[in-house]
Amino acid sequence: MNDYIEVRLTPEPCSETVTDVLAALLAEAGGYESFVPDSEGLTAYVKKELYSDDIINEIIASFPIDGVAITALPAVVEGRDWNAEWEKNYFKPIVIDNRCVIHSSFHNDVPEAPYDIVIDPKMAFGTGHHFTTSLMIRCLLDLSLEGKSVIDMGTGTGILAILAAMRGAATVNAVEIDEFAQINAVENVSLNGHPEINVILGDASVLPSLPKADYFLANINRNIILGDMEAYAAAIKPGGLLIMSGFYKADAIDIVACGLEYGLSYSAHKVDNDWTQLILRKQKINLACAGMEPNRKTS
Repeated sequence: MNDYIEVRLTPEPCSETVTDVLAALLAEAGGYESFVPDSEGLTAYVKKELYSDDIINEIIASFPIDGVAITALPAVVEGRDWNAEWEKNYFKPIVIDNRCVIHSSFHNDVPEAPYDIVIDPKMAFGTGHHFTTSLMIRCLLDLSLEGKSVIDMGTGTGILAILAAMRGAATVNAVEIDEFAQINAVENVSLNGHPEINVILGDASVLPSLPKADYFLANINRNIILGDMEAYAAAIKPGGLLIMSGFYKADAIDIVACGLEYGLSYSAHKVDNDWTQLILRKQKINLACAGMEPNRKTS
């Protein structure tokens, strides 16, 4: 049975920054997969077998924003129709820059946009509502993807992989470590009519078996990015881009420094409500510096 623990966290005072920090801490320390913020707090979901009172208590005790008191109320959520739950309570259609609309199969009166993505999220992350997902979507909308190869690491609902395919990417490999999220991504790929997207169950260890990417997407938390940076870099073509989000502005300097160790140099970044998107470029080999400068004819 696909049972979860639903934890209702009520901070006082409550703000968008407070709920964002709570979500980041829970994802990093507790394996929480989905978050629903509102004006009074945050509802977070984690698989039943991963739930720990100690993790919740530690996050509350060491919460980094002064003057915030947090109460937590956990409850078991038995396996259910998650589409119905999202329709009833949470997921609403979203339009990004009048270029991309994201909605579920149960929505009516969906706004029109050049790119129409259908996502039935169940318990996976990625509906376009969070700052990190919308930052990544805006980036993909601005890139020239026609004929390019893309890897989407930690694909969640598959939303970024689907948009990449819609925008003409020739090869799209989407990797997801969580079995239920991977199944959800496969379903969403089918809903959008892009069977060419390869949705793989696994972690960074599968990357050597995939074609190298022109664009490598990673909307994942800071610690996973730092830990897997070497594998990411090896999976990118020379001159290709590593496009990341899922972390705060303060984390970017550590990620840039880590990328430099593996031949990735800073290219650009954007910030939305302190959530950050960072782009690193894989350096092309300098033949002269490598001692392999081609012979030139002399007259």
